[in-house]
Amino acid sequence: MTAPDAGGEGSLLDHLVELRSRLLRGIVGVLVLLVALLPFTSQLYTWLATPLVSRLPAGQQMIAMNPAGAFFAPIKLTCFVALFAAVPWLLYQAWAFIAPGLYKREKKLALPLLGSAVTLFYAGCAFAYFLVLPMVFNFLLRFKPDIVAITPDINAYLEFVLVIFLAFGISFELPVALVILVLLGWVTPAQLKEWRGYAIVGIFIVAAVITPPDVVSQLLLAIPMMLLYEAGILAAHAVVPKPGPADGAADDRTR
Repeated sequence: MTAPDAGGEGSLLDHLVELRSRLLRGIVGVLVLLVALLPFTSQLYTWLATPLVSRLPAGQQMIAMNPAGAFFAPIKLTCFVALFAAVPWLLYQAWAFIAPGLYKREKKLALPLLGSAVTLFYAGCAFAYFLVLPMVFNFLLRFKPDIVAITPDINAYLEFVLVIFLAFGISFELPVALVILVLLGWVTPAQLKEWRGYAIVGIFIVAAVITPPDVVSQLLLAIPMMLLYEAGILAAHAVVPKPGPADGAADDRTR
C-alpha cells in the first residue's frame, strides 16, 4: 500500500512543480514585454487616444483630473498592452501543462480552438479600435450642444476604451463557445439553428448592456455577433463527432 501512495504523492508533486514552472514562465514573459514597452508608454496612450483626439475641435485636448492621473493612466495602459500581447505565450504555457494529459482527438481539437480564440479576440479588439470607436465618437460629437466643450479625462477615457475592447474581444469568441458547447454534447448544430431567433434577441440585449448607451455601438456589436453566430453553426457542423466504427475508441486510448 505504501508504494502506490508514495507514487501518487510523487506524481501530484511533479504536477505542482510543473504548474509553478509554467506560471513563473508566463509571469516572466509578461514582465519582459512590460519592460520592453515602458519606453513607449507615451506613444501608446497617444495611439489609443487618436480616435477621440483627432475628432475634437481645434484647441481642445484631454485632461488629467488629478495630478497623478497623467502618470498612472499611461502606465496602466502599458500594463494592459503587455498582458494583451502576452496572451499567446500564456496560452502556450497552459497548453504545455495540460497537453500530456489529453487524448489524441482532444489534442487535435484543442489547438485549433485555442488559435481561433486568440485570433478572434484580437480581431474583436481591432474591429473596436478601427471601426467602432471612430464611428461612436463621430456620432456622440455630432449631437453635442455647441456650448459644451469636450475635455475628456485620460483615466475615464482609458476605462471607457478598455471596456469597449473587452466587450468586442469577448463577444467575438462566440463561434468558439458554440463549438465547445457542441463538443460537450450540451447542444447540437440543429438546435443552434432552431434557436436562431432567440439568439438574435439575446445578442441585442447583450449589446445594449455591455456597450455605451448609443445606437451606433450597439448595432456595431450586434451585427457582427449575428454573423459570428452563423459562423459558429457552420464550425460546429464541421467538428461535430461523426458516429463511426471504432475510431473514437482508438483515439480515446491514444495519448
